Amino acid sequence: MDGWIGGLFNRTNTRRRSSFEKFVDYPLSPLEKERLQMLQERLQVPYDDTRPDHREALTALWHCSFPNVSLSGLISDQWKDMGWQGPNPSTDFRGCGFISLENLLFFARTYPASFHRLMLKKDGHRATYEYPFSVAGINISFMLIQMLDLYSGKPRCIAGMNFVKLLGENEEAFNILYCIAFKMMDEQWLAMNASYMNFNEVLHATRMKLERELSLKDINTIEYMFAYNILYK
Repeated sequence: MDGWIGGLFNRTNTRRRSSFEKFVDYPLSPLEKERLQMLQERLQVPYDDTRPDHREALTALWHCSFPNVSLSGLISDQWKDMGWQGPNPSTDFRGCGFISLENLLFFARTYPASFHRLMLKKDGHRATYEYPFSVAGINISFMLIQMLDLYSGKPRCIAGMNFVKLLGENEEAFNILYCIAFKMMDEQWLAMNASYMNFNEVLHATRMKLERELSLKDINTIEYMFAYNILYK
């Protein structure tokens, strides 16, 4: 499984822009500008295992995931049960930073039923070689950051522009969109009868569907997204 994160990031990064990524310009309200800046600041925070709050967040993720199982330590083979590449999850966060842990923890706390069904692969006919849950989550965080053009001062694509409007309505829009994307990815995985080596194709198909929906003009809040309903399935 070594290199699973980096390989997917590199292939995603070199893919040609989709037809939905037309560059646009638009004004930002003061609230939209403030929330976008706060989100972009989150993107710059690496996971730091010397920080107590980062270690506490990682521990909290375990307890949300396996509430009845004691964790022997922040470095333990137990983490592999959650889909990390090895016994030390901090090495996987190098690909996307602390926000990818925040995304997973938000999912576990806000939509616990959906989170556990995904983590435990409860839905559908599963492949013999499944995607590793937590590492897939990091790839989804990175995919969203790229898709929404969040490394730019202001997103210049239609999906990114519409996302900033959603962010202005709900400061948790990125976290919620992450949960939606994870559920969409798993549904796409099942629909494509995918296996381990097909993950990048599944992620690309998920991105295209999400871009298409975010490019619609009549989405005023993230709860109005059609895909939002899958969080309660």
